[in-house]
Amino acid sequence: MENQPFIREQFRLLERNVLLLIVLQLPFFAFAYLNTTRPTRTYQIPELPEFLDTFTLSLVLALLLLQQFNFNRIIRTVKREDMELADKFMAYKYATLRRYWILFIAGLLCAAGLWFYQNVGFTVAYAIILILVSVLKPSPARIIRLFQLQGKEKDLIFNVNRTE
Repeated sequence: MENQPFIREQFRLLERNVLLLIVLQLPFFAFAYLNTTRPTRTYQIPELPEFLDTFTLSLVLALLLLQQFNFNRIIRTVKREDMELADKFMAYKYATLRRYWILFIAGLLCAAGLWFYQNVGFTVAYAIILILVSVLKPSPARIIRLFQLQGKEKDLIFNVNRTE
């Protein structure tokens, strides 16, 4: 299996990048949430137009739908074509990173919305983002199921995150 080292390396990069996108947004939301629930300092927060509250929350929800639509579209396209396993994996990697970038942006918007408007809807939206982030995390089982891999391809992907 000449693709095994390449796929293993790419899977590790994917895991690292996904974890970074998860971890980088957490402090922003935590700061906004803690300041909203128990402020220890008062900050001069500028007054923004009220319509931006609804617009931002709607944008977050639209981004949640967009990430799912984009991911499914890319995977559907890959499944229709006859591709090598490495190419399928790279398409999965691209789709997953794109998904997590969208979730990252949505998380930052939730933090900003909560900071400026103290709207509980942003907390609920962020909770949904956290659930999606944990449920949709890349794994060999998910890749095998998405592409309905069999035989050697299934074994290669199944063992991609094991150390030798």
